[in-house]
Amino acid sequence: MLDKLDFIEERYEELNKAIADPEIINNQQEWKKLVKEHAEIEEIVTVYREYRNILEEIEEIQEMLQDKPDPEFKEMLDQELAELTPRKEELEGRLKILLIPSDPNDKKNVIVEIRSGAGGEEAALFGADLYRMYTRYAERQGWKVEVLSASFTDIGGVKELFFMIEGEGAYSRLKFESGVHRVQRVPTTESGGRIHTSTATVAVLPEAEEVDIEINPNDLRIDVFRSSGHGGQSVNTTDSAVRITHLPTGLVVSCQDERSQLKNREKAMKILSARLLDMARQEEEAKYTEARKNQVGTGDRSERIRTYNFPQGRVTDHRIGLTLYKLDEFLDGDLDEMIDALITTSQAESLKNTDE
Repeated sequence: MLDKLDFIEERYEELNKAIADPEIINNQQEWKKLVKEHAEIEEIVTVYREYRNILEEIEEIQEMLQDKPDPEFKEMLDQELAELTPRKEELEGRLKILLIPSDPNDKKNVIVEIRSGAGGEEAALFGADLYRMYTRYAERQGWKVEVLSASFTDIGGVKELFFMIEGEGAYSRLKFESGVHRVQRVPTTESGGRIHTSTATVAVLPEAEEVDIEINPNDLRIDVFRSSGHGGQSVNTTDSAVRITHLPTGLVVSCQDERSQLKNREKAMKILSARLLDMARQEEEAKYTEARKNQVGTGDRSERIRTYNFPQGRVTDHRIGLTLYKLDEFLDGDLDEMIDALITTSQAESLKNTDE
Protein backbone atom coordinates (compact mmCIF):
# COMPACT_ATOMS: atom_id res chain seq x y z
CA MET A 1 0.00 0.00 0.00
CA LEU A 2 2.81 2.41 0.89
CA ASP A 3 4.52 1.89 -2.48
CA LYS A 4 1.27 2.74 -4.23
CA LEU A 5 0.83 5.85 -2.06
CA ASP A 6 4.40 6.98 -2.75
CA PHE A 7 3.73 6.66 -6.47
CA ILE A 8 0.51 8.70 -6.17
CA GLU A 9 2.35 11.41 -4.23
CA GLU A 10 5.03 11.59 -6.93
CA ARG A 11 2.34 11.90 -9.59
CA TYR A 12 0.66 14.66 -7.56
CA GLU A 13 3.91 16.69 -7.52
CA GLU A 14 4.32 16.15 -11.28
CA LEU A 15 0.79 17.45 -11.83
CA ASN A 16 1.46 20.47 -9.62
CA LYS A 17 4.23 21.49 -12.01
CA ALA A 18 2.33 20.56 -15.17
CA ILE A 19 -0.83 22.58 -14.46
CA ALA A 20 1.34 25.66 -13.81
CA ASP A 21 3.22 25.23 -17.10
CA PRO A 22 2.20 28.04 -19.56
CA GLU A 23 2.59 25.73 -22.54
CA ILE A 24 0.10 23.24 -21.06
CA ILE A 25 -2.25 26.04 -19.94
CA ASN A 26 -2.47 27.15 -23.57
CA ASN A 27 -3.73 23.67 -24.47
CA GLN A 28 -7.01 23.94 -22.56
CA GLN A 29 -8.23 20.41 -23.24
CA GLU A 30 -5.00 18.86 -21.91
CA TRP A 31 -4.90 21.32 -18.98
CA LYS A 32 -8.49 20.40 -17.97
CA LYS A 33 -7.60 16.69 -17.96
CA LEU A 34 -4.59 17.29 -15.72
CA VAL A 35 -6.50 19.58 -13.35
CA LYS A 36 -9.18 16.91 -13.06
CA GLU A 37 -6.61 14.21 -12.27
CA HIS A 38 -4.93 16.54 -9.73
CA ALA A 39 -8.24 17.10 -7.93
CA GLU A 40 -9.00 13.37 -7.88
CA ILE A 41 -5.80 12.42 -6.01
CA GLU A 42 -5.45 15.49 -3.79
CA GLU A 43 -7.40 14.01 -0.88
CA ILE A 44 -5.37 10.76 -0.98
CA VAL A 45 -2.09 12.70 -0.85
CA THR A 46 -3.31 14.91 2.02
CA VAL A 47 -4.41 11.91 4.10
CA TYR A 48 -1.23 9.98 3.26
CA ARG A 49 0.98 12.84 4.39
CA GLU A 50 -0.82 13.02 7.72
CA TYR A 51 -0.60 9.24 8.06
CA ARG A 52 3.13 9.27 7.32
CA ASN A 53 3.73 12.02 9.90
CA ILE A 54 1.90 9.96 12.53
CA LEU A 55 3.99 6.88 11.66
CA GLU A 56 7.15 8.93 12.18
CA GLU A 57 5.88 10.27 15.52
CA ILE A 58 5.01 6.76 16.71
CA GLU A 59 8.44 5.48 15.66
CA GLU A 60 10.16 8.31 17.59
CA ILE A 61 8.11 7.60 20.72
CA GLN A 62 8.87 3.89 20.54
CA GLU A 63 12.60 4.63 20.23
CA MET A 64 12.43 6.91 23.30
CA LEU A 65 10.57 4.22 25.24
CA GLN A 66 13.37 1.74 24.47
CA ASP A 67 15.78 4.05 26.32
CA LYS A 68 13.82 3.35 29.54
CA PRO A 69 12.91 6.94 30.48
CA ASP A 70 11.97 7.99 34.01
CA PRO A 71 8.37 7.09 35.09
CA GLU A 72 6.93 10.57 34.61
CA PHE A 73 8.34 10.93 31.06
CA LYS A 74 7.31 7.36 30.23
CA GLU A 75 3.74 8.11 31.30
CA MET A 76 3.69 11.13 29.00
CA LEU A 77 5.05 9.07 26.07
CA ASP A 78 2.51 6.29 26.72
CA GLN A 79 -0.30 8.83 26.66
CA GLU A 80 0.90 10.28 23.34
CA LEU A 81 1.15 6.78 21.89
CA ALA A 82 -2.37 5.96 23.09
CA GLU A 83 -3.68 9.06 21.27
CA LEU A 84 -1.74 8.48 18.05
CA THR A 85 -2.49 4.76 17.59
CA PRO A 86 -6.27 5.02 17.01
CA ARG A 87 -5.71 7.99 14.67
CA LYS A 88 -3.18 5.88 12.72
CA GLU A 89 -5.73 3.05 12.41
CA GLU A 90 -8.44 5.49 11.35
CA LEU A 91 -6.24 6.95 8.60
CA GLU A 92 -5.24 3.44 7.45
CA GLY A 93 -8.90 2.55 6.97
CA ARG A 94 -9.55 5.81 5.15
CA LEU A 95 -6.59 5.27 2.83
CA LYS A 96 -7.80 1.76 1.96
CA ILE A 97 -11.15 3.22 0.93
CA LEU A 98 -9.53 6.09 -0.99
CA LEU A 99 -7.37 3.58 -2.87
CA ILE A 100 -10.42 1.71 -4.14
CA PRO A 101 -10.52 2.55 -7.88
CA SER A 102 -12.77 5.60 -7.98
CA ASP A 103 -15.65 6.08 -10.34
CA PRO A 104 -14.44 8.85 -12.67
CA ASN A 105 -17.99 10.21 -12.75
CA ASP A 106 -18.45 10.62 -8.98
CA LYS A 107 -17.90 14.38 -8.85
CA LYS A 108 -20.16 15.11 -11.81
CA ASN A 109 -23.60 16.62 -12.14
CA VAL A 110 -26.30 14.14 -13.08
CA ILE A 111 -29.15 13.87 -15.52
CA VAL A 112 -32.01 11.89 -13.99
CA GLU A 113 -34.59 10.15 -16.15
CA ILE A 114 -37.91 9.06 -14.65
CA ARG A 115 -40.45 7.02 -16.65
CA SER A 116 -43.77 5.59 -15.57
CA GLY A 117 -43.84 1.79 -15.64
CA ALA A 118 -46.56 -0.75 -14.89
CA GLY A 119 -49.71 0.66 -13.35
CA GLY A 120 -51.08 3.26 -15.74
CA GLU A 121 -52.02 6.63 -14.22
CA GLU A 122 -50.96 5.51 -10.72
CA ALA A 123 -47.47 4.71 -12.02
CA ALA A 124 -47.25 8.17 -13.55
CA LEU A 125 -48.34 9.78 -10.25
CA PHE A 126 -45.69 7.75 -8.43
CA GLY A 127 -43.13 9.05 -10.96
CA ALA A 128 -44.15 12.58 -9.94
CA ASP A 129 -43.62 11.61 -6.27
CA LEU A 130 -40.11 10.38 -7.10
CA TYR A 131 -39.35 13.64 -8.92
CA ARG A 132 -40.42 15.63 -5.86
CA MET A 133 -38.34 13.31 -3.61
CA TYR A 134 -35.17 13.94 -5.61
CA THR A 135 -35.75 17.70 -5.88
CA ARG A 136 -36.29 17.90 -2.11
CA TYR A 137 -33.09 15.92 -1.56
CA ALA A 138 -31.24 18.27 -3.92
CA GLU A 139 -32.54 21.26 -1.94
CA ARG A 140 -31.20 19.73 1.29
CA GLN A 141 -27.78 19.34 -0.38
CA GLY A 142 -27.79 22.87 -1.77
CA TRP A 143 -27.86 21.57 -5.36
CA LYS A 144 -29.58 23.17 -8.34
CA VAL A 145 -32.34 21.36 -10.29
CA GLU A 146 -33.27 22.12 -13.90
CA VAL A 147 -35.94 20.34 -15.94
CA LEU A 148 -34.58 19.44 -19.38
CA SER A 149 -37.55 17.68 -20.95
CA ALA A 150 -40.92 16.62 -19.56
CA SER A 151 -44.10 14.84 -20.56
CA PHE A 152 -46.96 14.83 -18.01
CA THR A 153 -50.40 13.26 -17.82
CA ASP A 154 -53.52 15.43 -17.52
CA ILE A 155 -53.61 15.00 -13.71
CA GLY A 156 -49.92 15.75 -13.16
CA GLY A 157 -48.34 12.32 -13.43
CA VAL A 158 -44.97 11.79 -15.11
CA LYS A 159 -44.88 9.94 -18.41
CA GLU A 160 -41.24 10.81 -19.04
CA LEU A 161 -39.06 13.39 -17.33
CA PHE A 162 -35.42 14.40 -17.70
CA PHE A 163 -33.91 16.82 -15.20
CA MET A 164 -30.40 17.88 -14.30
CA ILE A 165 -29.05 18.12 -10.76
CA GLU A 166 -25.98 20.34 -10.51
CA GLY A 167 -23.80 20.02 -7.43
CA GLU A 168 -20.45 18.71 -6.21
CA GLY A 169 -20.59 14.92 -5.93
CA ALA A 170 -24.19 14.61 -7.15
CA TYR A 171 -23.42 11.42 -9.08
CA SER A 172 -21.55 9.82 -6.16
CA ARG A 173 -24.66 10.25 -3.97
CA LEU A 174 -27.36 9.37 -6.51
CA LYS A 175 -25.80 6.71 -8.75
CA PHE A 176 -27.39 3.84 -6.79
CA GLU A 177 -30.90 5.17 -7.58
CA SER A 178 -30.98 3.63 -11.07
CA GLY A 179 -33.51 0.82 -11.40
CA VAL A 180 -37.17 -0.05 -10.87
CA HIS A 181 -38.91 1.64 -7.93
CA ARG A 182 -42.10 -0.10 -6.79
CA VAL A 183 -44.98 1.47 -4.87
CA GLN A 184 -47.73 -0.32 -2.93
CA ARG A 185 -50.67 1.88 -1.97
CA VAL A 186 -54.33 2.65 -2.54
CA PRO A 187 -54.37 4.92 -5.60
CA THR A 188 -56.36 8.16 -5.51
CA THR A 189 -58.05 6.84 -8.68
CA GLU A 190 -59.22 3.67 -6.86
CA SER A 191 -62.72 3.82 -5.36
CA GLY A 192 -62.70 0.33 -3.83
CA GLY A 193 -59.82 0.92 -1.40
CA ARG A 194 -57.69 -1.89 -2.82
CA ILE A 195 -53.90 -1.73 -2.62
CA HIS A 196 -52.27 -1.56 -6.04
CA THR A 197 -48.66 -2.20 -7.02
CA SER A 198 -47.16 0.15 -9.61
CA THR A 199 -43.67 0.91 -10.82
CA ALA A 200 -41.54 3.70 -12.21
CA THR A 201 -38.03 3.44 -13.60
CA VAL A 202 -35.18 5.77 -12.72
CA ALA A 203 -31.91 6.17 -14.61
CA VAL A 204 -29.13 8.35 -13.19
CA LEU A 205 -26.67 9.43 -15.88
CA PRO A 206 -23.48 11.43 -15.25
CA GLU A 207 -23.40 14.67 -17.21
CA ALA A 208 -21.07 14.25 -20.17
CA GLU A 209 -18.23 16.74 -20.49
CA GLU A 210 -16.23 17.69 -23.55
CA VAL A 211 -13.32 15.56 -22.38
CA ASP A 212 -15.60 12.51 -21.93
CA ILE A 213 -17.26 12.12 -25.28
CA GLU A 214 -16.97 13.65 -28.73
CA ILE A 215 -20.01 13.82 -30.98
CA ASN A 216 -19.49 14.25 -34.70
CA PRO A 217 -22.00 16.86 -35.99
CA ASN A 218 -22.28 14.80 -39.19
CA ASP A 219 -23.76 11.96 -37.09
CA LEU A 220 -26.74 14.09 -36.07
CA ARG A 221 -30.07 14.71 -37.76
CA ILE A 222 -31.80 17.73 -36.24
CA ASP A 223 -35.49 18.35 -36.87
CA VAL A 224 -37.52 21.30 -35.62
CA PHE A 225 -41.27 21.36 -35.09
CA ARG A 226 -43.99 23.27 -33.30
CA SER A 227 -44.25 22.44 -29.61
CA SER A 228 -47.63 21.44 -28.21
CA GLY A 229 -49.31 21.06 -24.84
CA HIS A 230 -51.74 18.44 -23.50
CA GLY A 231 -53.93 16.93 -26.19
CA GLY A 232 -51.95 18.55 -28.98
CA GLN A 233 -52.94 22.10 -28.00
CA SER A 234 -50.36 24.51 -29.42
CA VAL A 235 -48.34 26.40 -26.86
CA ASN A 236 -46.03 28.12 -29.35
CA THR A 237 -46.53 29.64 -32.78
CA THR A 238 -42.96 29.05 -33.94
CA ASP A 239 -40.97 25.90 -34.68
CA SER A 240 -39.05 25.98 -31.37
CA ALA A 241 -39.20 22.27 -30.46
CA VAL A 242 -36.14 20.22 -31.38
CA ARG A 243 -35.66 16.52 -32.12
CA ILE A 244 -32.10 15.21 -32.40
CA THR A 245 -31.36 11.77 -33.84
CA HIS A 246 -27.92 10.23 -33.36
CA LEU A 247 -27.65 8.23 -36.56
CA PRO A 248 -24.97 5.65 -35.55
CA THR A 249 -26.91 4.50 -32.47
CA GLY A 250 -30.48 5.46 -33.38
CA LEU A 251 -30.90 7.40 -30.11
CA VAL A 252 -33.60 10.08 -30.36
CA VAL A 253 -34.04 13.01 -27.98
CA SER A 254 -36.78 15.64 -28.16
CA CYS A 255 -37.06 18.86 -26.19
CA GLN A 256 -39.84 21.43 -26.39
CA ASP A 257 -40.04 23.00 -22.92
CA GLU A 258 -38.35 26.28 -23.86
CA ARG A 259 -39.71 28.93 -26.26
CA SER A 260 -36.23 29.30 -27.71
CA GLN A 261 -35.14 26.76 -30.30
CA LEU A 262 -31.51 27.32 -29.25
CA LYS A 263 -32.24 26.51 -25.59
CA ASN A 264 -34.22 23.40 -26.55
CA ARG A 265 -31.31 22.29 -28.72
CA GLU A 266 -28.82 22.83 -25.86
CA LYS A 267 -30.96 20.79 -23.45
CA ALA A 268 -31.49 18.00 -25.99
CA MET A 269 -27.72 17.80 -26.58
CA LYS A 270 -27.10 17.49 -22.82
CA ILE A 271 -29.49 14.53 -22.66
CA LEU A 272 -28.04 12.93 -25.79
CA SER A 273 -24.44 13.32 -24.56
CA ALA A 274 -25.31 11.78 -21.19
CA ARG A 275 -27.10 8.85 -22.86
CA LEU A 276 -24.15 8.18 -25.19
CA LEU A 277 -21.72 8.30 -22.26
CA ASP A 278 -23.95 5.90 -20.31
CA MET A 279 -24.16 3.57 -23.32
CA ALA A 280 -20.36 3.52 -23.59
CA ARG A 281 -20.07 2.87 -19.85
CA GLN A 282 -22.54 -0.03 -19.97
CA GLU A 283 -20.75 -1.60 -22.93
CA GLU A 284 -17.46 -1.42 -21.00
CA GLU A 285 -19.00 -2.83 -17.82
CA ALA A 286 -20.70 -5.67 -19.72
CA LYS A 287 -17.21 -7.15 -20.12
CA TYR A 288 -17.09 -7.59 -16.36
CA THR A 289 -20.63 -8.87 -15.78
CA GLU A 290 -19.58 -11.82 -13.65
CA ALA A 291 -17.38 -9.67 -11.41
CA ARG A 292 -20.21 -7.19 -10.93
CA LYS A 293 -22.97 -9.65 -10.02
CA ASN A 294 -22.52 -9.05 -6.30
CA GLN A 295 -21.96 -5.32 -6.55
CA VAL A 296 -24.57 -2.90 -5.19
CA GLY A 297 -26.57 -1.31 -7.98
CA THR A 298 -25.61 -2.47 -11.43
CA GLY A 299 -27.32 0.58 -12.89
CA ASP A 300 -29.64 -1.72 -14.83
CA ARG A 301 -32.96 0.08 -15.09
CA SER A 302 -34.77 -3.29 -15.28
CA GLU A 303 -33.55 -4.29 -11.80
CA ARG A 304 -36.16 -3.86 -9.02
CA ILE A 305 -34.27 -2.02 -6.32
CA ARG A 306 -36.76 -0.57 -3.85
CA THR A 307 -40.35 -0.83 -2.56
CA TYR A 308 -42.33 2.04 -1.07
CA ASN A 309 -45.13 0.51 1.05
CA PHE A 310 -47.69 3.13 2.13
CA PRO A 311 -49.97 0.98 4.36
CA GLN A 312 -46.98 0.07 6.57
CA GLY A 313 -45.15 3.39 6.14
CA ARG A 314 -41.94 1.68 5.11
CA VAL A 315 -39.35 1.82 2.35
CA THR A 316 -37.19 -1.24 1.65
CA ASP A 317 -34.06 -1.41 -0.47
CA HIS A 318 -33.84 -4.99 -1.76
CA ARG A 319 -30.14 -4.86 -2.65
CA ILE A 320 -28.94 -4.38 0.92
CA GLY A 321 -32.04 -5.59 2.82
CA LEU A 322 -32.50 -2.26 4.61
CA THR A 323 -36.01 -1.21 5.70
CA LEU A 324 -36.75 2.25 7.07
CA TYR A 325 -40.08 3.02 8.74
CA LYS A 326 -40.16 6.68 7.79
CA LEU A 327 -41.77 6.72 4.36
CA ASP A 328 -43.14 10.28 4.59
CA GLU A 329 -39.75 11.72 5.52
CA PHE A 330 -38.05 9.63 2.84
CA LEU A 331 -40.37 10.92 0.13
CA ASP A 332 -39.69 14.43 1.43
CA GLY A 333 -36.02 14.00 0.54
CA ASP A 334 -34.56 12.50 3.72
CA LEU A 335 -32.46 9.98 1.77
CA ASP A 336 -29.07 10.19 3.47
CA GLU A 337 -29.45 7.16 5.75
CA MET A 338 -30.29 4.92 2.78
CA ILE A 339 -27.66 6.45 0.49
CA ASP A 340 -24.94 6.19 3.17
CA ALA A 341 -25.79 2.50 3.70
CA LEU A 342 -25.57 1.83 -0.05
CA ILE A 343 -22.21 3.60 -0.31
CA THR A 344 -20.82 1.79 2.75
CA THR A 345 -21.93 -1.60 1.37
CA SER A 346 -20.42 -0.83 -2.02
CA GLN A 347 -17.11 0.19 -0.42
CA ALA A 348 -17.07 -2.96 1.75
CA GLU A 349 -17.63 -5.15 -1.32
CA SER A 350 -14.87 -3.35 -3.21
CA LEU A 351 -12.47 -3.80 -0.28
CA LYS A 352 -13.36 -7.48 -0.10
CA ASN A 353 -12.72 -7.91 -3.83
CA THR A 354 -9.40 -6.05 -3.49
CA ASP A 355 -8.29 -8.29 -0.61
CA GLU A 356 -9.21 -11.39 -2.60
